[in-house]
Amino acid sequence: MVCTFNVPSQIEFLGVCYLFSSNRKKLFNRDIQNSAFFVFIEVVLIQDKAHCSGAAAETQQLLDQAFNYWLNIPLDKCSEIGEIVQMLHNASLLIDDIEDNSKLRRGVPVAHNIFGIASTINSANYVYFLGLERTLKLGHPNATAVFTEQLLELHRGQGMEIYWRDNFLCPTEQEYKEMVKRKTGGLFGLGVKLMQLFSSNKSDFTTIVALMGLYFQIRDDYANLQSKEYTENKSYCEDLTEGKFSFPVIHSIRSNQGDPRIMNIIRQRTTDVEIKRYAVDLMEKMGSFEYSRNVLKELDAQARTEINRLGCNKYLIAVLDELKLW
Repeated sequence: MVCTFNVPSQIEFLGVCYLFSSNRKKLFNRDIQNSAFFVFIEVVLIQDKAHCSGAAAETQQLLDQAFNYWLNIPLDKCSEIGEIVQMLHNASLLIDDIEDNSKLRRGVPVAHNIFGIASTINSANYVYFLGLERTLKLGHPNATAVFTEQLLELHRGQGMEIYWRDNFLCPTEQEYKEMVKRKTGGLFGLGVKLMQLFSSNKSDFTTIVALMGLYFQIRDDYANLQSKEYTENKSYCEDLTEGKFSFPVIHSIRSNQGDPRIMNIIRQRTTDVEIKRYAVDLMEKMGSFEYSRNVLKELDAQARTEINRLGCNKYLIAVLDELKLW
């Protein structure tokens, strides 16, 4: 969640390493540079690089570069848009960790457990508006409309997920997919749509963006409950502690409606490792992980077909090849 200054022009921000192209002092209005708020932002920003980079951030950067193979906009414009998306992603992680009551991110305590909830929320909101400011400076009349709509979609999707969790309502698979299209696809789509404003290529990328977003989220849900690397970076099966209706959890509940065990464990929001191990074993026996793997294979195939339809993109294929390691 937190980062280091290596040179004056470099800021690695809150959870995912991110480079600003301008001098860091320009990020802040001169009127507040000596205020307590400015000091707080500096303290939050100046931390260990090891806590910064994450799979989602790296994937987003690769996606931006891959889509530019099709869109072919100037590299400086592509870089600027990539930085804007990265800012928003970083800020959303701060809010997500508060909303999910997370304890760890990338193996270290979450920001709000170090700096406090109020300051973390304020910092995240501040960065949202920094992103808007930089979007205005892109110089396209439709850029802010794209920014606004994609951020609205992200929050609509997040709201759906929170509503299900807090009311113990297990969504259908189709409802889950609609939520992901909004939540994960909101940021995935932002970069592509902003880039397309400056491109002569007006192809419809809606389907491939939705497929990539869904693939990434289901893969993340699967990894949270299955991946050894993931459990070393986050507390063991944290999605169960959060009471999250992730993709494997939805399958286990929906395909075994006469069996209340998984729903009862979700309701507990337990931190007990043995109970969580029992839940994972149960979902394995119910076929939920096998089902998730099969859906991932299907999404991978659909994405590759759509890429070929749009005009083969070796960089996007490389992203899929990398993501296939689950």
